[in-house]
Amino acid sequence: MQNLTIDGDRLWQTIMETAAFGATSDGGIRRLTLSQEDKQMRDWFRAQCEALGCTVTVDTVGNMFALRPGRNADALPIAIGSHLDTQPTGGKFDGILGVLAGLEVFRALHATGYETEQPLVLVNWTNEEGSRFAPAMLGSGVHAGVFDRDFADSRTDIDGVSFGQAIDEIGYRGQTPIGSTRFAAMFELHIEQGPILEREGIDIGIVTGVQAMRWYDLTITGQEAHAGSTPMDMRHDALVDAAKILLAAQEAARELGGLATTGQLAIASPSRNVIPGRVTISLDLRHEHDEELERLEGEVVSFIEQCCGDRAELRTIWNSPAVRFDPSCLDAIRAGAHQSGVSTREIVSGAGHDSVYVSKVTPTAMIFVPCKDGLSHNPAESATQSQCAQGAQVLMNAILSYASVEIR
Repeated sequence: MQNLTIDGDRLWQTIMETAAFGATSDGGIRRLTLSQEDKQMRDWFRAQCEALGCTVTVDTVGNMFALRPGRNADALPIAIGSHLDTQPTGGKFDGILGVLAGLEVFRALHATGYETEQPLVLVNWTNEEGSRFAPAMLGSGVHAGVFDRDFADSRTDIDGVSFGQAIDEIGYRGQTPIGSTRFAAMFELHIEQGPILEREGIDIGIVTGVQAMRWYDLTITGQEAHAGSTPMDMRHDALVDAAKILLAAQEAARELGGLATTGQLAIASPSRNVIPGRVTISLDLRHEHDEELERLEGEVVSFIEQCCGDRAELRTIWNSPAVRFDPSCLDAIRAGAHQSGVSTREIVSGAGHDSVYVSKVTPTAMIFVPCKDGLSHNPAESATQSQCAQGAQVLMNAILSYASVEIR
């Protein structure tokens, strides 16, 4: 196998260049799925891939596939994939690194005239973040058959705009049938979004799987009343109940070694001098093991019943079981990291990724690079040029290693 090298300077310049699409004043990116900023980024991505001789197709939920031909046109392509959408308080690396590192792999191969035996395909998955349209990983989920197109189209954002409306408005509802673009394997590069690699001084995380996670919406009904004239012992404060529940969920998560988060809270008809009568909160529960997540859910549900009885309505909106990635893909990453001479450790991802759903239909694995202080979903999210370059190099090495094994 030819010793090919990615251009770390070029990759870094590309990351900084694309940060302009949806740039915020605090140095972050707000590039919500199917927004005008997302369209600008998609247009740029298409143009860059086509300039390298790739054929870009788009499926009916907006997933983008840039195909680089191989010598064997009949072989299934090896995919590189991640996402270009961000959180409302997004940074320059979450998801974006995986797509732009894949573009750099294509550029490096193009510059040397290197032709792989199998085709390669670079993927931008739609709505990985789930910040505008819940649930997360929607595009890859439709591709893998977890959701159907009608379900995706029916998702609405906080303003009542549907996914179907939004994708048609920006012109990114393609014609490629859902799931018809098949892969021999997929590799996804990502920042860790956690502190382990940085804390241990490790260059590369070999991601063996992703923890189980469930999302819920919880609505609690109390009674509106005057804040100045209602005694404390006569109040039915829905916000106080919500606070008790989210604290109980956090305590249960600590005891069981899991995670519990409330990231959204809405008071119906809020007023500073009215006791909240109806509150809706989000709950995000996670654990490395499915059975422990089941226990965590049980404890939270039990507390909700004790606290609120029939005044609470808990709706599950997303359930993603724990994932274990493909051994052959993991071996290719190990070989690619060894070739680069970088330090590694095996790690389980705490965050969800498109690879979760893709792994249901094709061999898949992930590569992590460190990020400063483990911070993500924040404008201050940061990785160094060297870390990004190392990750991209291991990514390319892994793909070529996997391809050489498959050819044999």
